[in-house]
Amino acid sequence: MSKLFRIQTRFFLLVFAVVISLSFIAWVINFSTITRFMFSLDPACQPRTHVVFLKTHKSASSTVLNILYRFGDSRNLTFALPVANHLGFPNLFQARFVKGFDPNRNKEYNIICNHMRFNLPELHKLMPNDSFYFTILRHPDTLYESGFTYFRHEAPAYHRVSSLEEFAQNPEKFYSPNEGNSYLVRNVMWFDLGGDHNGADDVERVNRTLRELDAAFDLVLLSEYFDHSLVLLKKALCWSLEDMVYFQLNARGKSDTPSLSPSTASKLRQWNSLDWLLYRHFNVSFWLQVASYGEARMDRDVSRLREMRRRLGSTCLLGNGPLKSNKAIPPEIRPYSPFGSNILGYVLKPNLSGPTKELCTRMILPENNYLHRLKEKDKKQQD
Repeated sequence: MSKLFRIQTRFFLLVFAVVISLSFIAWVINFSTITRFMFSLDPACQPRTHVVFLKTHKSASSTVLNILYRFGDSRNLTFALPVANHLGFPNLFQARFVKGFDPNRNKEYNIICNHMRFNLPELHKLMPNDSFYFTILRHPDTLYESGFTYFRHEAPAYHRVSSLEEFAQNPEKFYSPNEGNSYLVRNVMWFDLGGDHNGADDVERVNRTLRELDAAFDLVLLSEYFDHSLVLLKKALCWSLEDMVYFQLNARGKSDTPSLSPSTASKLRQWNSLDWLLYRHFNVSFWLQVASYGEARMDRDVSRLREMRRRLGSTCLLGNGPLKSNKAIPPEIRPYSPFGSNILGYVLKPNLSGPTKELCTRMILPENNYLHRLKEKDKKQQD
């Protein structure tokens, strides 16, 4: 009887242990499903360190550039740097535009991210086969208004008008396709991505270009949903959310950003039909990826990213944010502001020191200042 009792007891204890274990596993799965972030059963991934960023004009790309600069700089990754401040733009990118590139040398580059005009075959000569390709687009309405202000003195077509509204009434009157910097005046994103900015009439070529871009880019961000974009980028690159924290760079204040009238916006969409086509196309794929990520999980991660940025701003920045006047910003960290635009900049709190000061400094450096820093670091490593 005693032996039978012991067997029954052990059996019931075994069953109890199995039930408890199964219950715990069920709870973990349920908890993971509910939070979709705080507990993950996904296999661990490895951070990707071969990255190609196609930097577009006036699309929050300077802020993305700073994120890539900081990630690579802190890990001593190798950048494919330009000789000057861009990679041969507005010419289609060539591998030879990279400072020190030698086709006979098997040098591994980790990140290429400065302004260039997309040319995939030449990038394949430079970057490893497992490289992650991404870019960022902006709604053509706000992009064009921003470009008109920023490039007002670089594009001859804009010299002939007193306002953007005047230009929009009859663009053909003021525009010459063979004039210098014409790509700044029409379909600038399409041009950045390697297309013909005057080629809207060639429908077959336009559709082929869209298919090629679809195949080339692993992810296309949208500047209007910048934080959502960075969360998607974080996941795709297997970087941390901390790696994505940023201060907005090369941007105007909201009070300096006028809105377009519906009539002007409609006319400019026709004028920039290729940019509008491009944006609508990748807007669809963007929201499909957001849906795949999960709405609740996305909202949670966006909130966390914004809270990290708020805390870092209170730690780093005088006034906790950008200054309204660039005159108060020291010249060595003052962003470039073309005539007629007020590009926001930052001043650090005076009591910072050590690693905190270093991080804060990197986060506010204008892109050309940071580029100079990386070139100096590269030069020391070569010596």
